[in-house]
Amino acid sequence: MELPVFKLERYFARYEFKVRHLLCSSDCESVTIKDLLAFEAGAGDAFENLWLGYTESQGAPALRQAISRLYDTIGPDQVLVHSGAEEAIFLFMHAALSPGDHLIVHWPCYQSLHEVARSIGCEVTFWEAREEQGWSLDPDDLADRIRPRTRAVIINTPHNPTGWLMPRDEFVRLNRMLDERGILLFSDEVYRESEYSADDRLPAACDLSHHAVSLGVMSKTYGLPGLRIGWIATGNPEIANRMAALKDYTTICNSGPSEFLAEIALRHRDRLIRRNREIITTNLTILDDFFQRHSTLFSWVRPMAGPIAFVHLSDGEVDTFCHELVNRNGVLLLPGNLYGDRGNHFRIGFGRRGMPAAVAALERFVGSRNS
Repeated sequence: MELPVFKLERYFARYEFKVRHLLCSSDCESVTIKDLLAFEAGAGDAFENLWLGYTESQGAPALRQAISRLYDTIGPDQVLVHSGAEEAIFLFMHAALSPGDHLIVHWPCYQSLHEVARSIGCEVTFWEAREEQGWSLDPDDLADRIRPRTRAVIINTPHNPTGWLMPRDEFVRLNRMLDERGILLFSDEVYRESEYSADDRLPAACDLSHHAVSLGVMSKTYGLPGLRIGWIATGNPEIANRMAALKDYTTICNSGPSEFLAEIALRHRDRLIRRNREIITTNLTILDDFFQRHSTLFSWVRPMAGPIAFVHLSDGEVDTFCHELVNRNGVLLLPGNLYGDRGNHFRIGFGRRGMPAAVAALERFVGSRNS
């Protein structure tokens, strides 16, 4: 197995903890352990008395119970907890795919959603989101890409990096179409519950089809990436069992303190969601004003969910723009070519309270650039 350099992660490793302003973060505002424990009376004492032995490989029963409540048809035994979403992606690919299989991947996307499959020896076809269509996916494009050896389709909605949300009727139709063909659907739902309107929330793919695997994580909507807790939920025992067996070769089991804290967070997730949605709403208003003032330099399709968007730079080369911005004004944006994008886009993140100061620094850079 040979994997190429993970461009996005190497970029963050270079800059993330050294710059003044992160304006491309994919997660929402986080909290302290003290804040999280304050959600429940007695949680602090329970945390201090937590036994630091090995944990159950599938995940703590109480945590799996809390995760299962996110779904309509999934029980705790149909949840497999991982050390972050990345481990779940890696193990799904190795559990579900074989050399020579064909994979269709929603693009642009997080690099591991296609590169792990390529490293196995699979052929990958992109199902491309189109900016001129609001970053939507054309269902007819998918039908044209299905082959006799198509084993799985990978989608991400709400979408990273565009913030696009698939319409409900198309999502249901997609699940039905793949179910009828016996094709697996790996549904990256890490931004689920971050919709700007709860009425727009899609059902989880695992609730619609036996052939679907839903991916979740504590990092994005809930703003708790430091816990390193992700999971898959599926009614497909074959895939779940294969992933569980492979997990014995990666992390084996998860961090006990992280599972404990994740369980508390999920029991009180409405508080985290409400707070982060308020931050996103406030920051979106600031961005609306900013992009209106600089409409000759930037254009964007306003996102429908999540704390990120994909912005087009109309004047200049995006790599140069981002490089000069971080070096002169200490503001980090994410150039789109880290996704393989050639359309001169960058990812902007607006799920954190520090965003207004970052946009003010970006405004100063734009002003100096214009002058």
